[in-house]
Amino acid sequence: MRVTASCDVAAPPEAVWALVGDLRRWPDFVAGLTRWDVEGRRRSGLGTRYRALMRIGSADVGGLVEVVEFHPCADLAWNAVTGAEQRGRWRLRPHGEDGTRVELRLTYHLAGWAPAAWLIGRIAAQSIHQNLTQTLRELALQVERGHDA
Repeated sequence: MRVTASCDVAAPPEAVWALVGDLRRWPDFVAGLTRWDVEGRRRSGLGTRYRALMRIGSADVGGLVEVVEFHPCADLAWNAVTGAEQRGRWRLRPHGEDGTRVELRLTYHLAGWAPAAWLIGRIAAQSIHQNLTQTLRELALQVERGHDA
């Protein structure tokens, strides 16, 4: 299943990237995040690993994720190493005079008996979409406040 949310931020990509590209700051704006612990020495950039859990319904779901793409002011993507099978991506694109179009995507797969996994996946998608939408709202608020200052 794939869940996508997007928004326009009234700030240039560099201002948005200052928050998105600093993985240590994700707990400050990513909705539903219940665990976000660095694994290893690397703190940011390609190859960074985090133990990540997100509240989906009544469960905390996740595992170890690794940053597999890191293009400043444009793209950041991660894949699951262990735990729940997932891939995620931030996309930042210039929009208008001094704005940024931000897209956040999460693709996941639930193992198990196909009809049950499909149904559980559809139910989870609602909660995930709410988390992604709230994440983008909080991101926009924080970036726009800082950009206006």
